[in-house]
Amino acid sequence: MVDFGEILRTIGDFGLFQKLLVFGLSFPNFLLPIIICSFIFIESDPERHCNTDWILRADPNLTTDEQLNLTVPREEDGTFSRCRMFVPVDWDISAIREYGLNETTGCQNGWVYFSTLYEATIVTDFDLVCDKSNMVELVQTVFLTGSLAGSLIFGPMAESYGRRRPTQLPVVLLLVFIIVAGVAPNFYIYVVSQIIVGVAFGGYRINSIVLATEWLGVTKRSFASCCSQMFSALGQCALAGLVYAIRDWRIAQYALGGAQAFIFLYIWWIPESVRWLLGQGRTKEAHKFIHRVAAINKKKIPENLLEEITGAQEVQSGGIKVIFTSTVLMKHFFIISFAWFSVNLGFFCLVLNVGNYGLNIFLVQFLFGVSEIPAHLLCIWLLEVVGRKKSLISTLLTGGVFCLLTLAFPRDSAVVITALVTTGKFFLKWAGSVCMVYIQELFPTPVRQTAVGLGSIAFRVGSLLAPLLNMSAIYHWSIPVIVFSSFVVVSGALVLLLPETSRKELPDSANEAKGNSKMTTTKTGSDFNVAEHNRSKATKL
Repeated sequence: MVDFGEILRTIGDFGLFQKLLVFGLSFPNFLLPIIICSFIFIESDPERHCNTDWILRADPNLTTDEQLNLTVPREEDGTFSRCRMFVPVDWDISAIREYGLNETTGCQNGWVYFSTLYEATIVTDFDLVCDKSNMVELVQTVFLTGSLAGSLIFGPMAESYGRRRPTQLPVVLLLVFIIVAGVAPNFYIYVVSQIIVGVAFGGYRINSIVLATEWLGVTKRSFASCCSQMFSALGQCALAGLVYAIRDWRIAQYALGGAQAFIFLYIWWIPESVRWLLGQGRTKEAHKFIHRVAAINKKKIPENLLEEITGAQEVQSGGIKVIFTSTVLMKHFFIISFAWFSVNLGFFCLVLNVGNYGLNIFLVQFLFGVSEIPAHLLCIWLLEVVGRKKSLISTLLTGGVFCLLTLAFPRDSAVVITALVTTGKFFLKWAGSVCMVYIQELFPTPVRQTAVGLGSIAFRVGSLLAPLLNMSAIYHWSIPVIVFSSFVVVSGALVLLLPETSRKELPDSANEAKGNSKMTTTKTGSDFNVAEHNRSKATKL
């Protein structure tokens, strides 16, 4: 029986089809960072005072200053209160002027905002101030919880229903609920929409990358993850420009929904993973896609190869049990998951703190995005030159050290701290790309998506805990940096226990995954000789 690696080499392992597939599945990642604009680009404590237009019934000719002096109490520093007002009374204006008002209450009819950086944000539209000021953190938390749920739902689903449907469904959910968020009449509908957007966000990321990876040859396998991450970095740059140009969050949502509609139109043409179809024994469907890809790549298929594909496939079972009943796979899973968790904990601690580094928020966001682009370009090259193991160890340790170095400078050193944080984020994002490539190569086809889905849960838990860890800065500003940087450095040391998977065929069974470190490949021209691996597979079968 031939393995899928041989099939790919015959029909083209990085031809026109694969290039279009990688681009089509990577492009939506350009929009995914923009999804968080509504709760990242806000002023958490905008200039404001209570809406006291009730007094205009007594005298509609009052100036703004007169209205405030009569209806809003002053704080100890002499400024008007942001959260209190005098209790409205049914007096005429002369009585109010003569006797004044003394009893205060919270704002009863909303707030009046002024001197704001944005035209409209969720803070100003939903009045998330004063006793509701912690609601922004709630939005961040529910979105990241949704991302966690998306990994849990769509990861294992792809083992039973294939890679294609769990990639397409999140696109539909994103299109619908991005628009729902934009038209949300109240905070509660907005929060529900963000939960579902988070679910789709998490589901699309893991399924699209695995689907693309399973169509790529040995030497180009890192392209799926690294290109997706690079489009995400470009999206972060675009996010800064979009919010700078469009200061109204609802209009930004509509613009994002329009772009998402374009993805909705072409996502239905994405094919299923033939590697998964063969593992399920669905050889007729696999045969159809193989013919189609060969035609696009302008390759001819030997007839004997098709006969072997059709006649020799065996349905393979998978699931969580395969991972947790194998000591080797379980060790691999916990090490790579901890590394992924640490990377995302640090990444989101930095991203969610983007407005607190002392420089212009748009500039910092742009630097965050543009700094990642060379990381992913270098990742594609270095993964093949030095391998997965050395790449992951070096990026984790370097990223952790750069973040720790921020503790050596005073907090008012805005330029230095921003430079160190941006560099640290550069290496953390690089490490995240390596993790995504590595986890797919460590696990066999029947459980690959399950492993990626479960690993993504650890990844999403890291992002979910990031807002809580950032809150610990009220005790001392250095606590978040010390915690996530330490985790990153420790995870880098643990990666020493993982095998190297570079230039080896993706394993199609648990036995192959366990013996992955023993497989050998040698370069011959532009291809790699996998004869020894194929012989070992034939012996097992």
